[in-house]
Amino acid sequence: MTRTPASIRRTCLCLAAAAGAVLLSAGPAAAHVEVEADKAQALAENVTLTFNAESESDKAGITSLRVVLPEGIVPADVTYADGPKGWTFGATADGYTVKGPAVAVGEDAEYSVRVRQLPDAKELVFKTLQGYGDGRVDRWIELGASDGHGHGNSAPVLKLEKAAPGATVKSPTPTASPTPSAPARPAPAPSPSNSTATGAAVESGGLSAGGWTALGATALVVVAAAAYLLRRRSRAS
Repeated sequence: MTRTPASIRRTCLCLAAAAGAVLLSAGPAAAHVEVEADKAQALAENVTLTFNAESESDKAGITSLRVVLPEGIVPADVTYADGPKGWTFGATADGYTVKGPAVAVGEDAEYSVRVRQLPDAKELVFKTLQGYGDGRVDRWIELGASDGHGHGNSAPVLKLEKAAPGATVKSPTPTASPTPSAPARPAPAPSPSNSTATGAAVESGGLSAGGWTALGATALVVVAAAAYLLRRRSRAS
């Protein structure tokens, strides 16, 4: 029996749909990181945030959670409250990391921190990198719907109610000042570990803006060289 192009096209579509259904049914269950607050209200003070990171690996346990803080919250305003046994807390240039011995394979990692004051916002986004004992990293850093496969998925978001009447922004967290006997040292030059560079690396999957610029320049050189060679060959012929 001779098959027409239309029938062949329909068969291909059916096979693709069947293959997609098989892949979806065989894939891992959707996982994500969630955040809750005991006072989910703008300008609320001394708020406890609880994060629950679901495991998406059947081979290794979760060992770390690296968080980039939203605008309006600085690392100095965050303190550790509770977490998995043996885990520790450490501030970074643009957020913090909680890490320690791997939790049991397939087990969620839950921890909580206290924030001095929430900013005056409608929602807060906490971009998170979830590390496992085998080196795997799930990047919960996107804004929008998640596709449920851990790599480049939605960041945890905390919705906030309007600030209470009369609530105001408190003064910034005090920082150490130089002693009168010693002149203040000039601020160090920006480094790749500062907030802007770290945030860019997280959003681009680890490649900084400088790296993308270098790649772009290299691509332009390659294109120019190829065009030059083509012109020479056309003239020769």
